[in-house]
Amino acid sequence: MLDGGPERHALRLKGVTKMFGGVKALDNVDFEVLEGEVHCLAGENGCGKSTLIKIVTGVYTPEIAEQFELFGAKVEGMTPVQARNRGVSVIWQDLALFPNMTVAENIAFDEMVGLRPKGVDYRGMKERARAALARLGVTLDLDARLETQPIAQRQVVAIARALMNEARLIFMDEPTASLTQSETDKLLDIVRRLSADGVAIVFVSHRLAEVLEIAKRVTVVRDGHLIGVYPTEGMTQARLGELMTGHLLENTVGARDMSAAPVVFEARGLTVPGQFENVDLKIRAGEIVGLIGLLGAGRTELAHAMMGMSRPATGSMTLLGQPYAPASIRAAIDAGMAYVSEDRLQLGLHQKQSIEDNGAIAVLDTLLDRFGLISPTEKRDLIVGWVKKLGIKIGAPENAISTLSGGNQQKVVIAKWLATGPRLLILDSPTVGVDVGARAGIFRIARDLAEQGLAILLITDEVTEALYNSDRVLHMAQGRIVGAFDPRTTSVHAMEEAIYG
Repeated sequence: MLDGGPERHALRLKGVTKMFGGVKALDNVDFEVLEGEVHCLAGENGCGKSTLIKIVTGVYTPEIAEQFELFGAKVEGMTPVQARNRGVSVIWQDLALFPNMTVAENIAFDEMVGLRPKGVDYRGMKERARAALARLGVTLDLDARLETQPIAQRQVVAIARALMNEARLIFMDEPTASLTQSETDKLLDIVRRLSADGVAIVFVSHRLAEVLEIAKRVTVVRDGHLIGVYPTEGMTQARLGELMTGHLLENTVGARDMSAAPVVFEARGLTVPGQFENVDLKIRAGEIVGLIGLLGAGRTELAHAMMGMSRPATGSMTLLGQPYAPASIRAAIDAGMAYVSEDRLQLGLHQKQSIEDNGAIAVLDTLLDRFGLISPTEKRDLIVGWVKKLGIKIGAPENAISTLSGGNQQKVVIAKWLATGPRLLILDSPTVGVDVGARAGIFRIARDLAEQGLAILLITDEVTEALYNSDRVLHMAQGRIVGAFDPRTTSVHAMEEAIYG
């Protein structure tokens, strides 16, 4: 926050209540942010965070608001355009950018809306975009199409666009969910720069370590109720997780010695030119092998080769002791492989389809009746069974998958693959965009599956996830396996030094 002088509020909300269909999404919630402050808004998915943000940005109107002030001015009824004009901006997780437009056009988009082509001052637009980036301490190719830029650069573009709108209060929704540790560090430096410049930042993240690193205070909301506002100094991840969920979430090393278990999958000297080379990998029955590394290390590319999505140029694979060289994803599935993609929204689910359709899509051929048609009863029984086994919270099986929280959507993806009866399950960044409580549930599922003999490859960016949820951890860098860790004898610090140092 700004140094010197009295503290001034960017936002003050008191006694806010919002209802949907008779259900209170927010119940008498207070929320305040100081100018120049980095403030975290924390809570599980569905707790009311997004509703609160949409009230501040004029998308929703609360039923009750005892006090609503922006920068000292009283607010009574506000549209999103009015909120933007008052200096409020939101950077949602999906960024809401235009991939086919240039970096400069995306940054200056709002000021160009409504102008005819001949009315656009492209030189001036680029100068203003360059100035916005300079304020962040960043230089980008202004003429590059956004689709050619990595996700970290797109985040910067979204922030720069907010600054073009003279934003004084910026909400950041899961800004680091798809970033590597080094990219996250750079983004947090930008947040600190904005804070020093007097911009108030509301940071929403499920990564509790970075919340405690970047924010001065954290407001915790649970089930639509304000739990409290806490200084981050002296706060621990365990305590913050407990406040968010209502119960203690313990991180303990659960690694076991699985060296005597039979080998389910083995790769020797596996190489896909330009992606990874000379990879040796063994995964045993009931074992969880963590695979960690920086973006571009080749982890997801290795998973794709294991699933028949690319053809290795050299090397060999075996599955259940037999030669394995799948020519397609279907061949890999039929052989006993399953893959939970890192991109749940684009590759893992059909958002407009129902929960039961998403859960059954990989095994439709097993649900046919005697007329060769999909049996509605068997499809319903299948998904209801997995909902019960995995503890998935749903309304009704016929509801759209988009009605579920991120954690429950991810559990449906896991159910989809478990329905195929796999012998090896690849979990590629399974907790991206998933809150702390749901993360714990997903890893409990993984551990239970391993206890039942399923071999699991866990790909993750987060050291703590790998350390606490794997039996062995492999470090991949520049397309090679360069190290291995035993979680029982390795610390978080030692792993971080090896991977990020």
